[in-house]
Amino acid sequence: MSRFSSSVSPVKIISLLLWFISTAPTAINATTKINHLQFKFREAPQFYNSHACHHLSYTACSDNAVHVAMTLDVAYLRGSMAVILSVLQHTSCPENVIFHFVASASADISHLNLTIAESFPYLSFTIYPFDDSAVAGLISTSIRAALDCPLNYARNYLADLLPSCVGRVVYLDSDLVLVDDIAKLVATPLGVRAVLAAPEYCNANFTSYFTPTFWSNPSLSLTFANRKPCYFNTGVMVIDVERWRAGDYTTKIIEWMELQKRMRIYELGSLPPFLLVFAGNIAPVDHRWNQHGLGGDNFRGLCRDLHPGPVSLLHWSGKGKPWARLDANRPCPLDALWAPYDLLQTPFLLES
Repeated sequence: MSRFSSSVSPVKIISLLLWFISTAPTAINATTKINHLQFKFREAPQFYNSHACHHLSYTACSDNAVHVAMTLDVAYLRGSMAVILSVLQHTSCPENVIFHFVASASADISHLNLTIAESFPYLSFTIYPFDDSAVAGLISTSIRAALDCPLNYARNYLADLLPSCVGRVVYLDSDLVLVDDIAKLVATPLGVRAVLAAPEYCNANFTSYFTPTFWSNPSLSLTFANRKPCYFNTGVMVIDVERWRAGDYTTKIIEWMELQKRMRIYELGSLPPFLLVFAGNIAPVDHRWNQHGLGGDNFRGLCRDLHPGPVSLLHWSGKGKPWARLDANRPCPLDALWAPYDLLQTPFLLES
């Protein structure tokens, strides 16, 4: 099997890496200086990727709409802009894509709205305010402070936030880029019962995601009886919102978070409650749709290579983020694949 899909050929990878090596010093020095300035992003081009598209603006309730949900905040805004650009550039019908952004109610939502609209004036999107207090009291400290942000838990509440007519949505983290048509991911078969779909990694040590307290308590460890649970990354998920609402899965996740406050049964942020509720009961997705871990481990952020196989989505999950490493002049080789989607304007462009 080829290591790369046709959408990311070895020739393209090599050319991007050569481009990055030749231009990196200038680009990194420029973005390092901009840390002290207000973020300003370039306007992205409007894409017309297929003559089969109707070139119309779709509403949230349109049958052909492709729904994408993301969280939105200033700290990860640069990454979010890259995600949007990558989705629109590679999907067959960008006119069909509708973005649903969830932002903290305490954030400057008008500024976030203006920033998105200026870079993507043709984009169909809505920003939903999320009340941090709804989850703040349920969060337990984890191995990395960034994982404890209340907005990380907003994905638990998507069914409450999105319009009732939205039947299926793709949830995406802000530290990834797509190099394939998101419509293919949206079309993932969920079968007759699955609520969500995601790439599974069954070679991971699943027991490590929970504490000895959890596994030593039969009433807790039996949670996975009659299931074959595998690790899956919650940064890329296809969710059937209607089934989520019907099964009241938000409440199920909250119940596990409440138990965690009373007796520590896991260590890693917002992931374990999803595993407790869904692991072993999800629809599979090809691994090409989440080449995750490119940010390195959660302690040192060391550089990592791609997993074997084709690539449709690159995900910098882990401690290291590509924009931070680029700015610090310490990029990992694969950060060159993120750089072309960076819409941040350099000081040179701001002055011109």
